[in-house]
Amino acid sequence: MAIGSTIHVFTVQLADVDRGVYEDFAIRVARHPSETDAFMVTRLLAYCLEYEEGIEFGGSVSTADEPAVLVRDLTGAVTAWIEVGAPDAARVHAGSKAAGRVAVYTHRDPAKILAAWAGKPIHRADALVLRSFDAGFVDAAAAALERRNELSLSVTEGQLYFELNGTALSSGVHEHRVA
Repeated sequence: MAIGSTIHVFTVQLADVDRGVYEDFAIRVARHPSETDAFMVTRLLAYCLEYEEGIEFGGSVSTADEPAVLVRDLTGAVTAWIEVGAPDAARVHAGSKAAGRVAVYTHRDPAKILAAWAGKPIHRADALVLRSFDAGFVDAAAAALERRNELSLSVTEGQLYFELNGTALSSGVHEHRVA
């Protein structure tokens, strides 16, 4: 018998001063059995940091043709392709051709990801943004996870202030460019 996904519920207060996004929302995040807590937290961070109308979780773990997070316009067309973890260059290349904007959020060493992409064709590589967090931040956030979660997330001048179930953390949001 296959093990099903674990559902985590988040009540989110988002204040992204850098982008002018201020929202309160509730979201259910399904953690696939093969997905680590760190990956799920990074996926949640990507969702919050990219939050806009039309955003949704994709089927990245179970569906090869969708990213972890995507944004669709009112016609259903994908406008933003947001990967999580350490996707290979071919996947990022395909995402860049499918959407007008591509971002990758990682809980891994960004230098290793950039090295793996070096010399490989990535459509509009100069527009691709790889974002990472301070060492240990994602793991500390994952340690505070529960099934029902209260999350307050603020971003100002590239600094992330994060409170999950009473655990307060902060991290820089580091941007790395491919080209």
